[in-house]
Amino acid sequence: MPEPRVASMFDSIAPVYDRMNTIMTAGLDGRWRRAAVRAARLTSGGSAVDVACGTGKLTCALAMAVGPIGRVVGVDLAPAMIDEARRAYGDLVQIEFVEGNALALPFEAGSFDAATIAFGLRNLSSYEQGFREMTRVVRPGGRVVCLELTTPRPKVFGRVYSSVFGRMAPFVGTAFKRRDAYAYLPHSLEGFPSAEELAETMRSVGLVNVTLRRLALGAVALHAGQVA
Repeated sequence: MPEPRVASMFDSIAPVYDRMNTIMTAGLDGRWRRAAVRAARLTSGGSAVDVACGTGKLTCALAMAVGPIGRVVGVDLAPAMIDEARRAYGDLVQIEFVEGNALALPFEAGSFDAATIAFGLRNLSSYEQGFREMTRVVRPGGRVVCLELTTPRPKVFGRVYSSVFGRMAPFVGTAFKRRDAYAYLPHSLEGFPSAEELAETMRSVGLVNVTLRRLALGAVALHAGQVA
């Protein structure tokens, strides 16, 4: 989907985004974000950039890890998402939210100790460029972390999951008068690389010690790599 349409779609769902996520994940999304924060291996006073930050929940969790003397920047293409994030977490001194493109992050090389992206990678027009940019803005030895939906294994389970997910997302979206936007969600996984392929993509941009952990019975993948 072209970037302006992606931004417009997420602008339209910004007011209900958090409630929808809680319903569709049965409240497990918080647990997954905490796992992503642990994978970033941040310490007090550290720094991170949260790419495609949405309403800022992961950004906030990262901010708690670095503390008030740290620095966390949330970046998103959708202005309404940034507005929601600022309303929710703008009073935290260590957080800044900016509009920006994940494929051309507005930061100098080596600016952060870690870069994260949660459930936003599949909306990028180039997964490789997204990882390349996150790698560029992280210092050597720092971490790049990706939390994303994936198709469970084995294939039979994967087909069942895809069928259920394909029906559930539009149904829940209808309840919040956002059916069209949430009908897109299952389709965003069509043709999306497998978790193993994403790990190879991370290695191809220069990340080392890349790890893969499956969550939610294999429906969510947590990747982490180190900048060489």
